[in-house]
Amino acid sequence: MRPLTEEETKAVFEKLYKFIGKNIKNLIDRPDEPYCFRLHKNKVFYVKEKLMKKATNIARDKLVMLGTCVGKLTHTGKFRLTIGALDLISQYAKYKIWVKPSAEMQFLYGNNVLKSGLARITEATPAYTGVVVYNMADIPLGFGVSAKSTNECRSLDPSAVVAFHQADCGEFLRAEDEL
Repeated sequence: MRPLTEEETKAVFEKLYKFIGKNIKNLIDRPDEPYCFRLHKNKVFYVKEKLMKKATNIARDKLVMLGTCVGKLTHTGKFRLTIGALDLISQYAKYKIWVKPSAEMQFLYGNNVLKSGLARITEATPAYTGVVVYNMADIPLGFGVSAKSTNECRSLDPSAVVAFHQADCGEFLRAEDEL
């Protein structure tokens, strides 16, 4: 487990910025306890500093996981958010989409959000920005990228894609070996 390099930190923060904007500083400078990002086997973890210091006594090859896995670094150096980041980004999300109960299962099976399944969308959501997908009970289901802006969504036909799927809670079952 090691700290992120400057390039890795930049990739992680750029991706998180798409979803939570300037609230990134709230992830690190928390009032309750300081947190940090650490890299272990190409996975980025969000860890309490106190816990991270205690984990230095464990050998790297014996350490499986520590903290919350928020994403993976690819071999090309790009950062990909995983479903573990949902709790973090849903707290500070700038743009949100709520889906109807009929479209909830479609999203959880890995499909995009269609206009016919859209219940609400945050006002002034731009196209191609990070959004968190909620059900009507305000429970975060996953996240993705908006395909259209709020104004464009009003005039779409029912079969048009509103948000592209990136990750959802159903991944815990579909890809449990990879997580």
